[in-house]
Amino acid sequence: MDATATRPRLGRGLTALLGDAPAAETPANRLPVEAVAQNPYQPRKRFDDDELDSLTASVKEHGVLQPLVVRQTGDGFQLIAGERRLRAAQAAGLTEVPVHVVAFDDQQVFEAALVENIQRSDLNPIEKAQGFRDYLNKFGVSQEVLGAKLGLDRTTVSNLLGLLNLPTEVQDAVRLGQISLGHAKVLKGVPEAERQLVLCRETILKNYSVHALELLVKQQRLEAAAAATAAANEEPEERRPAEKTAHVKGIEDDLRQRLAVKIEIKVKAKDRGQIVIAFDSNDDFERIVGALTK
Repeated sequence: MDATATRPRLGRGLTALLGDAPAAETPANRLPVEAVAQNPYQPRKRFDDDELDSLTASVKEHGVLQPLVVRQTGDGFQLIAGERRLRAAQAAGLTEVPVHVVAFDDQQVFEAALVENIQRSDLNPIEKAQGFRDYLNKFGVSQEVLGAKLGLDRTTVSNLLGLLNLPTEVQDAVRLGQISLGHAKVLKGVPEAERQLVLCRETILKNYSVHALELLVKQQRLEAAAAATAAANEEPEERRPAEKTAHVKGIEDDLRQRLAVKIEIKVKAKDRGQIVIAFDSNDDFERIVGALTK
C-alpha cells in the first residue's frame, strides 16, 4: 500500500494531524517545564534572539496560551511541537506549561516537527533541506511521498535537497541570509565548486540581485565556451610551420631553378622539416630522379 494512504496528509497543517492523533491525557494537562525534553528531530538549528525575547515578554505577561505538543517517553515527556514556546517559558521563569499529549511514533514526531517549522516558522532553505534529507534517510520513503505528506511538489523537495551539494561556505551564506534561495539556485547550476565559492563571495560583496547573478553566470559561460572553441581550432604550437629564414628561401629558389620544377621546403621545427618536389609528367619524374642519383 502507498505510504501516503496510511498517514494523514500533513500539508493541511499540524492542527489536522493532531486531530487524528490518539491522546493520552495528563492531570490538568500541565507539566513541569523541566519534565519536557527537547525534540531530537527538530530541524530548526537557529532561533532568532529578537523573536524569542518578544515571545518571552509575552509569556511573562500572559503565560503560554497555546499548549505544547508532547509524547510520553518512559518516565518523562518529549517535545513534539512548540520549542520556541518552551524556550520562552524557561526564559520567563515559568514552572509549568500547558501540554497536549499524543501517542506519536518516531516518524509522526519527525513529520510534525517539519510541518510546524515549514508552515509556521518557515525554516531557512538549508535547514529545510537537512530536515528532508534526515527524514528520507531515516524512514526510507521517496521524495514524492515526502512531498505529498508536506503538501509540496516533488520538484520542490528535490531542488531543496540539491542545495546540500553546494560548498559548506555557500550553504552557510544561505543559512545566515547573506544570499537568497534564488541566488543559491543560480550557483547550483555552476559546475565547479571553486567557482561557486567565488561567485557567492562576489554576490555578498557587491550585493548582486538574483537577476544580476544570472547574467554574470551566463556571460562567463559564454566566454568559457568561446575560449574553448578558439583553443580547439588553434593549431598546436608544435604543429605550426616554423618561419622560413632567408637562407632556406634561397636554397628553395636555387633547387627550383636547377630542377625546373616546383619545390617547397617545409620547416616543421628548428631541426626538422620536409623537401617536397612536385612533378607533372613521367619525363619530369625521370629527370628529377636522374638528377638526384648522379
